[in-house]
Amino acid sequence: MRSHLLNDTTAEHYRRSVTEGVERVAAKLATTERPFTGVTVDALAPAIERIDLDRPLHDTTAALDELEEVYLRDAVYFHHPRYLAHLNCPVVIPAVLGEAVLCAVNSSLDTWDQSAGGTLIERKLIDWTAARIGLGPSADGVFTSGGTQSNLQALLLAREEAKTGDLATLRVLTSEVSHFSVQKSAKLLGLGPDAVVPLPVDHDKRLQTVALARELARCAEDGLVPMAIVATAGSTDFGSIDPLPEIAELCARYGVWMHVDAAYGCGLLASLKHRDRIDGIERADSVTVDYHKSFFQPVSSSAVLVRDAATLRHATYHAEYLNPRRMVTERIPNQVDKSLQTTRRFDALKLWMTLRVMGADGIGGLFDEVCDLAHEGWELLAADPRFDVVVAPSLSTLVFRYVPAAVTDPAEIDRANLYARKALFASGDAVVAGTKVAGRHYLKFTLLNPETTTADITAVLDLIAGHAEQYLGESLDRAS
Repeated sequence: MRSHLLNDTTAEHYRRSVTEGVERVAAKLATTERPFTGVTVDALAPAIERIDLDRPLHDTTAALDELEEVYLRDAVYFHHPRYLAHLNCPVVIPAVLGEAVLCAVNSSLDTWDQSAGGTLIERKLIDWTAARIGLGPSADGVFTSGGTQSNLQALLLAREEAKTGDLATLRVLTSEVSHFSVQKSAKLLGLGPDAVVPLPVDHDKRLQTVALARELARCAEDGLVPMAIVATAGSTDFGSIDPLPEIAELCARYGVWMHVDAAYGCGLLASLKHRDRIDGIERADSVTVDYHKSFFQPVSSSAVLVRDAATLRHATYHAEYLNPRRMVTERIPNQVDKSLQTTRRFDALKLWMTLRVMGADGIGGLFDEVCDLAHEGWELLAADPRFDVVVAPSLSTLVFRYVPAAVTDPAEIDRANLYARKALFASGDAVVAGTKVAGRHYLKFTLLNPETTTADITAVLDLIAGHAEQYLGESLDRAS
């Protein structure tokens, strides 16, 4: 079995195997006509269940043939212009090249003696991102597995900087549409069930600063300690951006840690047209960015940034076998000193290759395209009497629902929209997401593909209306 180890003697085997796999994927990308085949769990599960993992095929081609049946054929393809569902972006080729390189070399970014140049490349990208945000000369950060981990680490630092031993008094203030990882992080950090205080949003789904100011005053009166205010720069459901300058002012007035969850909105850091939408982010104490959402990077590629590098000490532990304290005085850069993870992929290489081939303006131009497309889509929805659209987009998300002229029962309209989404997914013609607004079911387009056009949006809206009308017609037949 040594013939399968990647080394100097198997370089040609590696080249042939990877080339064969790349050719399979390239063929799928070139011929995929729909984002999804519509396969069901019940149809696909038996094919995987009957595979005996203790009986290997001993042949790369045979394994790829099998993979075609159980994965490649029925995968959901985010590159297709009618994949409009979640925060999944099509990826750029330089980043995919970086992925291939980092997998083969397999550096671990925890210590210098496992990564060398990889350590310096990651640090350079952290400095570049911090400069784009405007965090100042003392900023630092580290790559993470995603926005959830970044938010967890940021709130860990905020908890420690709050300097109180009574966790029951700590509060995290955020909007009612912020990411669920805020609540999840609070639980993981040992905070009480009432620690996260969700605050109301305005018509544009932005945190109401009047409500925030009122809650800060209440905390002061009740002897509670606001350890962090989490502002959102791109909410998952609406793409809404909280009023960052006003939030920063309140944080400064009350001495509260300001965290900005820009997992989605970080694409504006490279924008050529819309950077001003996140003005105020430079005043944050910590920022979450997900390059794999709006920098067109493969999963995972994310980071947490902090204004003051010294605060990262709250995540630092020293092990004699890995990063003994003497390495600090010897100025040996170990990234594990900053990270919640130990063994960690060289995900930074993907962004590095992207910037070196395309440049920041190239990334920003693509993100601007999808933001502009969302505005065009909003105009289409606002002018279409078949649909109710919730809010004009701040980024590239549209939330709406089909509203038939002849039906007034909100529950029946809910069921029609749920049916339309399910039927559309089953057809494989397009993939859209769903959410709830004021307790009612809505549909969602998350537009992250510059290849998507207004014609695609129009076509998918017609498909949704058709499925909803079919459901309502059948519902009337059943009732009669």
